[in-house]
Amino acid sequence: MTDIIDDQSPPAFDVLLDAAEIDRRIQTLADQLAPRLRGKSWTAIVILLGATPFASDLLRALALRGVDVGFDALWLESYRDERSSSGRVVVRADIQRQIKDRGVLILDDVFDSGRTLEFARGHLMAKGAREAMTCVFARKPEAVPEGLDHWAYDAPPRYLVGYGMDDAGKWRGLPYLGAVPE
Repeated sequence: MTDIIDDQSPPAFDVLLDAAEIDRRIQTLADQLAPRLRGKSWTAIVILLGATPFASDLLRALALRGVDVGFDALWLESYRDERSSSGRVVVRADIQRQIKDRGVLILDDVFDSGRTLEFARGHLMAKGAREAMTCVFARKPEAVPEGLDHWAYDAPPRYLVGYGMDDAGKWRGLPYLGAVPE
């Protein structure tokens, strides 16, 4: 049997941040978060699927600073395979660990409308979280900053791909953060 290999190369995305710059921003963010996360029980909750690379890198950076937090995932969906949100957040898979009386650090890939983080915060507080702190990799300029505590990068108002962010399920694994050409 012959394996079929999809030899599709990525389009000519505009590279916004290369791997070294992504790492630098993660390290800076970990320096900001580490003092707040020390000494109390915290669980990092990654919003699937896009924030997975960000969560992995940030948790490693925190561990290098002596901060170990619990880890769980919440699969929320509002974009499906579209380039704009449907306006409706759906829980595809809920967290598996108990968070009652713990702080939760909600990790997402990009903050634009704020709907997903608002939904996640309410959902996790209803499960008994002590407090909820939000953190994203990229913040869009149209985003209302209310409800966002920390971010690594102020992104342009463009459609982002790579570093976990996708376009209809493609390009999540690119080792850089790119933007779809205008």
